[in-house]
Parts: sequence; C-alpha cells; structure tokens
Amino acid sequence: MIHAYLETLAGTLPRVPREPIEEIVAILQRARCEGKHIFLMGNGGSAATASHFVNDLLKGVTQSGQPRFKVMCLADNVSTLTAYANDTSYEMIFSEPLAALAESGDVVLALSGSGNSPNVLRAMDVAQELELTRIGLTGFAGGKLKAKCGVCVVVPSDSMQIIEDVHLAILHSIFRALG
Repeated sequence: MIHAYLETLAGTLPRVPREPIEEIVAILQRARCEGKHIFLMGNGGSAATASHFVNDLLKGVTQSGQPRFKVMCLADNVSTLTAYANDTSYEMIFSEPLAALAESGDVVLALSGSGNSPNVLRAMDVAQELELTRIGLTGFAGGKLKAKCGVCVVVPSDSMQIIEDVHLAILHSIFRALG
C-alpha cells in the first residue's frame, strides 16, 4: 500500500498544470509590492495547509529591502470560527471575517480538495463582490470552486490525500519562487 501510494503521488506531480502556478506567483508578488492583504482558507487538512503557507510567507520569504507579505489564514482564529459556526452557520465562518477585513484589490486563496465546500464557496462569492483577486487550489474536476476563481489549479486526482499532498507541494514551489 505504501509503495502504491507513493507511486501514485509521484505520477500525479508531473500532470499538475504549471501555468496557473506561475500566475499565482505573479499575483502574490504584486500583492506584496502593493501592500495588499492575502487571505487563505480551507477545511480540515486544507486549513492546516493554508496555515502552513501563511507561516512560509510571513517568516520564510522576508527579505531586506522588500515589503513583507500581509497574509492571514481565516481558519486560524478558533474563537471567531466557532462563534460564527454556532451563532449563524458553519457556511459563514470564512465569508463574514473576509467581508469585515478585506478591501478591493486584496487576494483570497481558497483550498478545497473537492472544490465543493459550502463555506469556501460562500466566501468566494463575497470575494467577488468585494473585487478581490480569487485563487483556488482544488482536485477532482475542480468542483464549483473552479468557476469562482480567476486562477485555479486543479490537481488531476480523485484521492483526497494525493490532492492535499500536491497542494502543499504547489504552495512550497510558490514559496521557493517568491523567496
């Protein structure tokens, strides 16, 4: 099983489209230079990956003479997340903080293996209303998320674990390109 999984992962990586990843690098670099905020979100493993990427951007690519990234993960504030989930609905845990914090021209990066997480989709609708640059990382066939993004990387897999592994690899490649 281990050998088969690793072979599947290794076989998926070459099939990941490169052009949208290069577009994401350009978008994030522009956001950095213009002082725009970058908001990330995801559920479960995707939340952990989003949080990990925030760490990479805040700490790992700080360079003398360059502006710092203004980046946050909307899944990181547990008290805000649970308050919205309990008092309104789980579907609003990302959209409401995004509506409060984001300004036109900011960037939102959504991670959803299926591309069909209702809370992520709702937040992307708010992002469109606020005129944010919308980026997605997904899998399967892209789900509904794909259509809500200006740039979307769809991992060519129907295995959630492979998709999540590849999402982290994509974000690490972006991190290296920005560093």
